[in-house]
Amino acid sequence: MTSTADAPRSPGRPRSIRADEAIIEATLDLLAEGSTVEALSIEAIAARAGVGKATIYRRWAGKNALLLDALRRLKGIMAQPAGHSVRDDLVLLVGAIGKNIDPRAAKIMPCLVPAVNRSPDQFQLYQNIIAPRRQLMRDVLRRGIEEGLLRPDIDVEVTMALLTGPMLIQRVLQWNPELDERTLPVQVVDAVLEGIRVR
Repeated sequence: MTSTADAPRSPGRPRSIRADEAIIEATLDLLAEGSTVEALSIEAIAARAGVGKATIYRRWAGKNALLLDALRRLKGIMAQPAGHSVRDDLVLLVGAIGKNIDPRAAKIMPCLVPAVNRSPDQFQLYQNIIAPRRQLMRDVLRRGIEEGLLRPDIDVEVTMALLTGPMLIQRVLQWNPELDERTLPVQVVDAVLEGIRVR
């Protein structure tokens, strides 16, 4: 059986970025429309993107590899600390937590939580997405220790959880509608710094 990816294409329709974009967009659209990670299939993605399955498999080893790229796209470019002020860098990183320009993220990200909890593969997928972002925050905190601004005895991993938790629960679950998300990053960072800065 010949896939549509192997069929002759009309002139001017390159096999390249256009197909990549269509596949990524189809994946995100299906997730935003309610497809679970488990139920999402290469067949459904191919049909939505208007490509053959072979086209997808030439670009990604499987569904998890495709999901990783799609979710990275959804998360957007990582915030890059300027490196001048530990406080300002933390405010930047905390402000980026759970913040997505793509409106589909509000529908997709909460739905990933059950999959992450049920599946070791999805848990690893999630870790692959957030590990670089976590490392950025870790580096800023360690810089603060090296510069003598933060106490050397702080637990960096726990401190990251303290900084991250409030933003996640607010942006993903809308835990308290009375909180102002515009000022929350500054409030969270200042509250945590109060407990970990050198006196």
